[in-house]
Amino acid sequence: MANAKALKPKERDEANAADHLDLGELPSLSGYMLRRAQFAAFNDFLRFFDDLGVRPVQYAVLNVIDRNPGLKQSQVSEALGIKRANLVAILDALERRQLAKREAVATDRRSYALRLTDKGSALMQELRARSEAHEKRLAAVIGEDGRQQLLKLLHGVIEAVGPGSEGDED
Repeated sequence: MANAKALKPKERDEANAADHLDLGELPSLSGYMLRRAQFAAFNDFLRFFDDLGVRPVQYAVLNVIDRNPGLKQSQVSEALGIKRANLVAILDALERRQLAKREAVATDRRSYALRLTDKGSALMQELRARSEAHEKRLAAVIGEDGRQQLLKLLHGVIEAVGPGSEGDED
């Protein structure tokens, strides 16, 4: 919810009314609460990374490229569950910012190997430091043991139902 002090009186009344809505069984549904937690975590992520102009999906792509230099676009797309066409747009933006580059693969003219630039590698150091601070902030709410338990449970959900991918929520 937005900061109540920053809202106009009408918006404040609407926000307060939303706090008192009967959501029925929604708060007891794990899928619904996972999605709400995702929104909360993403919004918190944006606060940590906003001045760097990096969104969660861009961080994920940069991280995978950094850890696996030379991967093909299709491998990154599959690993992160991002549609190929959407990954192309993400990579275009990262290239414009000179954070990542595509290099032709000698054995496959249709494929590109992905690498971070020096600027991208330097940014990843800052991103990792902020990511660690972000994780600590989230862990402060539920404790480190709770964070580890949450990760174990989330991995279990993914193993049980599959990783899902972009666009699966339609």
